[in-house]
Amino acid sequence: MNPQLFTNVKIFDGTGAPTFVGEALVDGNLIRAVARGNGGIPRESYYDVIDGKGMTLMPGLVEAHAHVTYSNMAQFSELGLIPIEEHTILALQNVKLMLDSGFTSLYSAASAKFRLEAVLRDAIDAGKFPGPRMRAASPELTATGGLGDERQYHTNHQGFELIADGPDEIRRTVRTLIREGVDTIKMNISGDMFAGRQGFARRLSYTEAEVAAAAEEAHMRGAWLSCHARADAAVKLALKYDFRVIYHCDFIEGETYDLLEAKRDSVFLAPAIGVIYATAYEAEPWGITREFVEKSELFTMIEQCPKVYGELRKRGLRVLPGGDYGFAWNPIGTNARDLEHFVNILGFTPADALMAATKWGGEIMDIPNLGLVSDGYLADLLLVDGDPVENIKLLQDRDNIKVVMKDGVYYKRLIPTPGM
Repeated sequence: MNPQLFTNVKIFDGTGAPTFVGEALVDGNLIRAVARGNGGIPRESYYDVIDGKGMTLMPGLVEAHAHVTYSNMAQFSELGLIPIEEHTILALQNVKLMLDSGFTSLYSAASAKFRLEAVLRDAIDAGKFPGPRMRAASPELTATGGLGDERQYHTNHQGFELIADGPDEIRRTVRTLIREGVDTIKMNISGDMFAGRQGFARRLSYTEAEVAAAAEEAHMRGAWLSCHARADAAVKLALKYDFRVIYHCDFIEGETYDLLEAKRDSVFLAPAIGVIYATAYEAEPWGITREFVEKSELFTMIEQCPKVYGELRKRGLRVLPGGDYGFAWNPIGTNARDLEHFVNILGFTPADALMAATKWGGEIMDIPNLGLVSDGYLADLLLVDGDPVENIKLLQDRDNIKVVMKDGVYYKRLIPTPGM
């Protein structure tokens, strides 16, 4: 493909700085030049020139709490009933939908089957199927009775979780997962409002010895760690044992803010506000009653979220969008709604929310030249009809995303471009 010159566009470069009229040159899989104004990049006769007609050129979005092997289910137990063949097809459909929705990278927060995400990642990287860049996760490691343990004593049922109890069993499980190619181990350190007795979200699900065993094995073998950690004690354990990504942090207090601040350069946070909001306000058709919502403290979580994350942002923590999408009332493909929640609930400006989904997204993916519209960066780009900085909801309508480019390759073109 010839070099692609995007001109007559507004550029949001991913840093949070104001958009500017300019142009960008893509050659191969890299952005080779960015200039302010039109005509700032010297033309060559063999360039393909794309007139953006005032649309916004921006980095591809990064989903920081992805579940692309989820089935938009109403119950966790449904995931275990999907045969692997059908589940593979479902996952391929989901990653294509994510790409069409503007997400060119995703950091997984758990797979629904043992090897599914690792295989999916490799197939995408090999060019066999369209999809975002992926950091593949394990299924959720959970203790007996913890979040994800859908077993019933009287019947044998395969769920989406991996039950592992005790340090030795956890070590074997982590070793096996890393052998099978996952990038990150997901561990449910705390309980959750969807499992166990009332208040379980404020309690530990694993002991410190069990968390330490998982961490030692992962670090020894070069894998990352992420965790489900709503409880204050769970976040403390995650920090003590160098978990890289911590999800939720709903009930942290006191010194935990200081502990997080001390590791602000090495840890990433994602509140997953999307699923909390949708469950609280939009899930009644699937049997989620107001009584359950109140009992489960969902309204409390929504109320506390801007306070918790407002303080964490003041302390320099990187807070990324990613809302646990993959449930019936919070389906895959609506992930960009998290950006609106970041603005309306967490108090981000639209530019800051977009920066979190692009610049910081590149950092959580651990790809140094990902997440900005800048010279030498990977050409993961969106061309959006309108300006998301002025209207963050634009990205929720896939029809507004006229171009999706990943690694210098067009995956979506809803406007005429040379060579079509």
